[in-house]
Amino acid sequence: MELNEEKLNQLLGKVVTEMGAAANGPLVMLGDKLGLYKCLAQSGPMNSTELADETNTAERYVREWLSAQAASGYVTYHAESKSFSMTPEQAAVFGNPESPVFMGGAFYSVTSVYQDAPKMETAFKTGEGVAWGDHSNCLFCGTEKFFSPSYEANLISQWIPSLEGVEEKLKTGAKVADIGCGYAASTIIMAKAYPNSTFIGYDYHDKSIEHAKQKAKAEGLNNVSFEVSTAKSFPGENYDLIMFFDCLHDMGDPVGACAHVKQALKPDGTCMIVEPFANDALEENLNPVGRAFYAFSTTLCTPCSLNQEVGLALGAQAGEKRLREVATSGGFSRFRRATETPFNLILEARA
Repeated sequence: MELNEEKLNQLLGKVVTEMGAAANGPLVMLGDKLGLYKCLAQSGPMNSTELADETNTAERYVREWLSAQAASGYVTYHAESKSFSMTPEQAAVFGNPESPVFMGGAFYSVTSVYQDAPKMETAFKTGEGVAWGDHSNCLFCGTEKFFSPSYEANLISQWIPSLEGVEEKLKTGAKVADIGCGYAASTIIMAKAYPNSTFIGYDYHDKSIEHAKQKAKAEGLNNVSFEVSTAKSFPGENYDLIMFFDCLHDMGDPVGACAHVKQALKPDGTCMIVEPFANDALEENLNPVGRAFYAFSTTLCTPCSLNQEVGLALGAQAGEKRLREVATSGGFSRFRRATETPFNLILEARA
C-alpha cells in the first residue's frame, strides 16, 4: 500500500513528541528530588546560575535541564531576561508536592518501569507474572507520591462523605482495615482525620509494611497499626469499614478477596473500593487517561495479578461493570458508584 505522506508526518510528529516525553521522565524525577521545581516555583524568575546556587547543584547541568523543561512546557522561558519561571499551573503540577494535581510522583514509577523492562520481556515470553515486590524500589515511593495528593484532596472531604453512614461512624469510633495499604498514605490520612477510630493496614509486601510503621511512628499516631497479610487471609472481624485503594485489580483473586472482606465486616459494614477511572468498553478508554493507565497496567498491574493464585488479571481499566461482577461474586448484594474524579472511581459495596 502507498504511504500517505501527510498521515506519516503526523505519526512521526507524535512519535518525536513521545520520545521527548520519555527522555524527560528521569529529568522530572531529578527536578523533584533536587528541589529545582520547588525553588523555581517559589523564587520567581531565575537564570541557571541563580537556580544552581539556590539548590547547591552544578550550573551547566541545571542550564541544560531548564532548556529541556522549557521545551516541554513544564517551565517558562523569558528570552528578554534569559530567565526561567513557573506559572501557577506549572507550579501546581510540578512545584508543589502538596497540590492535588501534583504529578511528579508518576515519573518515579515510570523510571522503575524502564529499569524493569528485562523482567517484562521474560514475562511476555513465558506468560508468567512479576511480583509487586520484585520491581525497582523507586516504584514504591513513586506510587505513594502519585496517589497521596489525590487522597489528601479527596478522601476526607468527598469520598468518605459519599458513603452511606460511614462518616458518622468514623467520627464516633469505628474499626477500619486498609487492604493493600502499601506505604500507608491512605491509612495515615484517615487515622489523623478520625482519632476516635482504629485503623489497621495490611499488605503482603513486607518492605512496604516496614515503611508504613516508620511513617506512622514519625507522625506520632497511636490509633493505627500495620501487619503483613494478604487480602484473603488478613485477621479480625466486625470491621465497620474495609477499603481497597487502587489495588483490587492488582490481586490474583479479587473475588476471593471480596468474599473474605464480606465475612470480616459487620452486617451493616461497608467496603469502599477506589479504582482507576475507566469506562466499560475499550473504545471509551482510548484517551489520555486510559492510555496512561493501560501502560502502567501492562507493566505493573497485570503481571502482579498473574504472579498470584487464580491470576484473574483485571487490569487497571477494568471498569465499573467488571468490578461489580467481582464484588457480587464475592457475596456483596449492593454495589454502587458513590462518586468519581477524573482519575478514580469510588465504589461502595455492602451486604
